[in-house]
Amino acid sequence: MGRVAGKMALITGGAQGLGEATARMLAKEGAKVTVTDVNGSGAEKVAASINEAHGAGTAFAFQHDVTDGARWQEVLQAAHDAMGGLNILVNNAGIGSLGSVEDEDYDVFRKVQAVDVDSIFLGCKYAIPLMRPHGLGSIINISSIAGIIASGNYIAYNTAKAAVRHMSKSIALHCAKTGGQIRCNSVHPVFINTPILDRTKEMFGEEEALAKLGRQIPLGKVGEPDDIAYAVLYLASDESKLVTGIELKVDGGISAM
Repeated sequence: MGRVAGKMALITGGAQGLGEATARMLAKEGAKVTVTDVNGSGAEKVAASINEAHGAGTAFAFQHDVTDGARWQEVLQAAHDAMGGLNILVNNAGIGSLGSVEDEDYDVFRKVQAVDVDSIFLGCKYAIPLMRPHGLGSIINISSIAGIIASGNYIAYNTAKAAVRHMSKSIALHCAKTGGQIRCNSVHPVFINTPILDRTKEMFGEEEALAKLGRQIPLGKVGEPDDIAYAVLYLASDESKLVTGIELKVDGGISAM
């Protein structure tokens, strides 16, 4: 317990799925957390639940369109003021789209890049100056195994998540060069049982969908949100103070094939 005691974290896309699991994990391990999401009421529900479990003033929530640079600045400052600082940023918000290079609509392709890539540029650009005064800092960008292993039917998602992988390395080197107190790493999940799998479950039924996806993974099973939250916890904590610019794969062995 207490692996991130005294830390102050902002998690985007925190109303459900990986973002919610991460916010709960960091709060359980001693951090103050700010949950943001385009679904503002969902973020507020998660924050209220965390406060109920860990005490008032543990969690805060804001409605947040991560593609809006001005809103990023507002939310970061509000989170900083509410928590008394900021030293962890988890860029988790993201969307996907199914389509090949011939089939995908260009506007959808651009929207995926805006949510999955541009948001991380904006978040890091405006968060880093706020993080510097608060000691050791950590930026964790949620990419995907799809940023390493491509598919012919996920042109937008593959492109976006691969960009997150390399952008994280550039940010890591920039932060190291400008003082070394802030680290930046990417996390690459395989299939995780979150709402992102809802469409697949609708197509095949939940049991068959999970079994079908599990057969593609050497360990034979789809992951759970806490599998990723534990990876984020390690990177957020001072246990990983010499770890920057890496891609942490939480993929059941699929990238080893």
